[in-house]
Amino acid sequence: MRLRIALYVIQEALRSLRRNGWLNFAAAGTTAVSLFVLGVSILLVVNTNHIARTVESNVEIMVYLDQGLRAEEVQALRMRIMQVPGVKEARFISREEALASLERQFGKGSRLRESLGGTNPLPDAYKVRTIEPRQVVAAAAAINRLPGVEKVRYGQGVVEKLFQLTAWVRLVSFGVMGLLSLCAVFLIATTIRLTMYARRREIAIMKYVGATDWFIRWPFLLEGVILGGAGALAALAVLYFSYGTLVAKLQTALAFLPLVREESIMLQLCEGLLAAGIGLGVIGSYISVHRYLRV
Repeated sequence: MRLRIALYVIQEALRSLRRNGWLNFAAAGTTAVSLFVLGVSILLVVNTNHIARTVESNVEIMVYLDQGLRAEEVQALRMRIMQVPGVKEARFISREEALASLERQFGKGSRLRESLGGTNPLPDAYKVRTIEPRQVVAAAAAINRLPGVEKVRYGQGVVEKLFQLTAWVRLVSFGVMGLLSLCAVFLIATTIRLTMYARRREIAIMKYVGATDWFIRWPFLLEGVILGGAGALAALAVLYFSYGTLVAKLQTALAFLPLVREESIMLQLCEGLLAAGIGLGVIGSYISVHRYLRV
């Protein structure tokens, strides 16, 4: 009995898809466009956060040491720096290494050492990284109070503005994604409701001849699954290939721009959008059919 009902539901759903081809095509098309827009907004948020994290993670603390510290005192100072809350690593940079790095930045013909009279005025230093970029300010203040530290530099003033900017970028990107998500849901719900409105007499006739609510509802729910899934797959195909092409071109023209290319993230996005398409199709069908079952 249940097998016969299941076969009836599948046959009715497929028959309805053929009979209302243009309406169903419009519903699937609207779902595809809406999910594509939603996918673009999600990728925008993911890349914005990735760029913000990359910029923030490049913030470092340069700790310049007092002149004349003995080797054991320099090593002991590293231990005290590592005990500061939030510090992840502290790499020692000798004054000779710092001068050699400065020479490389000026270029081979700079004759920097001759200009300095053969002396090296640079101090020994530690380059410190924190676990979280936003711990830089507090960690720098704590390190600056340690004995043996001459001064600390981490881009004071600029770093605070950078964190404020990245926070605003995240807030705006989440707002855009939320707005586009609402637009997508509204478009899909409106299209499914129009589809059901055109078939309201069919639903009413089935109700008058004694069909139960769920007997009428199941074929429409299956239609919702098929239409939502088809729209989601179409959106994913366009989104996947267009994003891959765009990232490849941007990496060529703007190699310094860190963009998300991990397949795992794209896979999660595809799974989420496919589930969203099927879910919206089922929910939209259920709500729309329920309205016309009240006869």
